[in-house]
Amino acid sequence: MDNVVVIGAGITGLTCAFQLKRRGANVTVLECQDRIGGQINSQHIGDFIFESGPNTGVVKHPEVAELFEQLNGACEQETALESSKQRLIWKGDKFHALPSSLASALKTPLFKWYDKIRILGEPWRKKGNDPYESIGSLAERRLGKSYVEYAVDPFLSGVYAGDPYKLPARLALPKLYNLEQDYGSFIRGAIAKAKLPKTERDRKATKKVFSARGGFSNLVNALVDAIGQEHFITSALDIKIMPEGDGWQITFNKDGEQRQINASKVVTTCGAYSLPSLLPFIEKETMDDLSNLYYAPVVQVGVGIKDCGDNQWLAFGGLVPSKEKKQVLGILFPSACFEGRCPKPGATMAYFIGGRRHPEMLNKTDEEFVNLVNETLNDMLKYDKNKKADEIRVFRHEHAIPQYEASSDARLAAVEKVQAQYPTLRIAGNLRDGIGIGDRIKQGFDEARILCGE
Repeated sequence: MDNVVVIGAGITGLTCAFQLKRRGANVTVLECQDRIGGQINSQHIGDFIFESGPNTGVVKHPEVAELFEQLNGACEQETALESSKQRLIWKGDKFHALPSSLASALKTPLFKWYDKIRILGEPWRKKGNDPYESIGSLAERRLGKSYVEYAVDPFLSGVYAGDPYKLPARLALPKLYNLEQDYGSFIRGAIAKAKLPKTERDRKATKKVFSARGGFSNLVNALVDAIGQEHFITSALDIKIMPEGDGWQITFNKDGEQRQINASKVVTTCGAYSLPSLLPFIEKETMDDLSNLYYAPVVQVGVGIKDCGDNQWLAFGGLVPSKEKKQVLGILFPSACFEGRCPKPGATMAYFIGGRRHPEMLNKTDEEFVNLVNETLNDMLKYDKNKKADEIRVFRHEHAIPQYEASSDARLAAVEKVQAQYPTLRIAGNLRDGIGIGDRIKQGFDEARILCGE
């Protein structure tokens, strides 16, 4: 059996370790923190459930459904309620529903009439040829400026907490980029792809929003139980990986003592910023490319209200375009998505603040965030001016969301170079292959297959 060490106990590392164990590998997971789960951390505050990290995922790959199937009921996948289908965009002094039909698209005040008419010509516009064209530029060229301002910009804030004019479409939204490259049009491409035949396995990728019942930490706990607690070493500090013979020597500090593990194969799933100290044998020029990834800082604020009265926000959430100059990127409504996240008739909300454009927000005090939340309950969510949140928790993430900018090509080339030179070393994690939970789960499956020679 292969002796494999997985670095990092986030969702990627856990999925990979679980798949390795299912294939008979002897696996050890090293984690520098004193807890397992990485960014995932569901917190029970009174009658509320707050996520300090990801609130939702999308079943965009069959592997997501298969992971829950393989856990045999130890953790239940929860699909978002119908009440959460509506998406909201802030404009002027209130949230507006994002159009979901032709009639609502014509009536919405979000987009200019010129662009509404102009979009009819999208299927016949000339295809772009700049491999580094930004998402903002691509969307403006094909759809119009107002669609960038009140659809693309807030969407990118919600996904990347990023700037649409700094993220190349080919690297950050490759599926969107390929619609134009392969079909010459977003509209024609979407129609053509919808007609493609699907296998039974393909249909497992429902594209639905999901969580784990009771919070994502229940998925973490189920994976830990399936792998076995004895396969984890937490609070492993100063981890270093060095080649030794045909395998690897991994050293780390645990409880003040230097320890060592020998392995035939290693996979790293940690952030790009950890790689220089983790892989000291890699030459500086290559390492500079490997670790060149910028992570946007994000503050997430969990908000609980015990009694909302008649003011129930039945939507996935509301996003705020940068043009509107608000202090929040968006507000999600987890209790509208999933049962049991709050007492009835209450609500849980998740505020997102900071991002690529405003990293300085990370330095605000908890008191300032509490005041901001209570102000926006009245200003944006239209609660009575005396209404205050019953519970507020502030979660700060210095390295929250990786930005797949133009430097990504050099990073991906460096990954391929190192893996070609050292075939038993895999460099995974959110530095490549997507940032969503669905992407992380799929990568965990893929890395286990590769490590086991499949």
